[in-house]
Amino acid sequence: MTSLFPSFDYDQRLKELSESHRQAVETPNPGIWHPTNWYRKHPHPVVTPAHVPLQWRYDLNRDRNPLLIENLPIQATFNAGAIELDGRIAQMVRIEGHDRKSFFGLCWSDTGVDGFTFTGHAIVMPETDDPDTNVYDMRLVKHEDGWIYGLFCTERKDPNAAPGDLSSAVAQCGIARSKNLIDWERLPDLKSPSAQQRNVVLHPEFVNGKYAFYTRPQDGFIDAGSGGGIGWALCGDITRPVVTEERIIESRLYHTVKEVKNGQGPAPIKSPIGWIHLAHGVRGTATGLRYVLYVFVTDLEDPARVTHSPGGAFIVPEGDEQLGDLSHIVFSNGWVCKDDGTVFIYYASCDTRMHVATTTLDRLIAYCEQVPRDPLRSRACVAQRNALIDKNRE
Repeated sequence: MTSLFPSFDYDQRLKELSESHRQAVETPNPGIWHPTNWYRKHPHPVVTPAHVPLQWRYDLNRDRNPLLIENLPIQATFNAGAIELDGRIAQMVRIEGHDRKSFFGLCWSDTGVDGFTFTGHAIVMPETDDPDTNVYDMRLVKHEDGWIYGLFCTERKDPNAAPGDLSSAVAQCGIARSKNLIDWERLPDLKSPSAQQRNVVLHPEFVNGKYAFYTRPQDGFIDAGSGGGIGWALCGDITRPVVTEERIIESRLYHTVKEVKNGQGPAPIKSPIGWIHLAHGVRGTATGLRYVLYVFVTDLEDPARVTHSPGGAFIVPEGDEQLGDLSHIVFSNGWVCKDDGTVFIYYASCDTRMHVATTTLDRLIAYCEQVPRDPLRSRACVAQRNALIDKNRE
């Protein structure tokens, strides 16, 4: 009788695992124009759990692990910050193990669309006097002060949670800075009037001689029904990061893609028409919350003043992007605009893996200028569309 478990071939299985990792890293990833012509989507995810090196997951000593058991599995690779450095593109990936803990892994690519390879070790992020339970979703910003800053969410158990409540958390903005993306100096967490802070982003330039933050004031995990939106706050000394006032500059709106909540994605891109922002908007559906990406523009001299608001979503989950750990989600906290005008938009789908869409700064500007605002009423939307039809009939 044939056994269901033939003898285990260590060498063959290691070869298979190594080949799977190689294919994940080396598969070419040409772009395909999206029907909107706003960007090209690249069909293969750029970072998946299969991209994480085997030595991060397996004890590869045959004597200690003769059955090649995966010791520390990876659940997901998502919500990566991105930056260009020395002509290459780096992603600071949120890596989540099967234990639910997230940590940061740094990977590099020469092309920006494929070949992402992780550095030797996971990033060691220094802690404050109040240790982090979980860290995630780092935004990378080259600031004009000469440092590269990483702003991320740090979560700790809510000390005021009721007995037996093991889910309530306090989320704040962790801040660290680096020169090489590997060695980090931890600064104090941002202090603000809000009880919770997620999706905080540092503006890349000084504003009136101060550091400027895009914040997301919230009193609870979901800021529904209590105002909210993308805030604006100034701080004189980032080594003592305290803001006393947050002003909402990009609000949630009823019956739009940002009805339930919205938040800044990566730091904005500077362009001739203003600072171009990528943000996430969330609305409720019968199957849960739906996250999409949208764009708006603020004034070059006054980054807190919105000047362009193209209506609707810019990137939505499509095809296989809708399958994963959580459904109906695209999320971005990293994009890169190169000197030649090429823009790499990195986004995660379903809290599972990383994708990339590519466009140009000129095309992004055209999108911001030519896509009209959401008129907020069906009748007005019909008038908007019929006007376009009439122009084409001419």
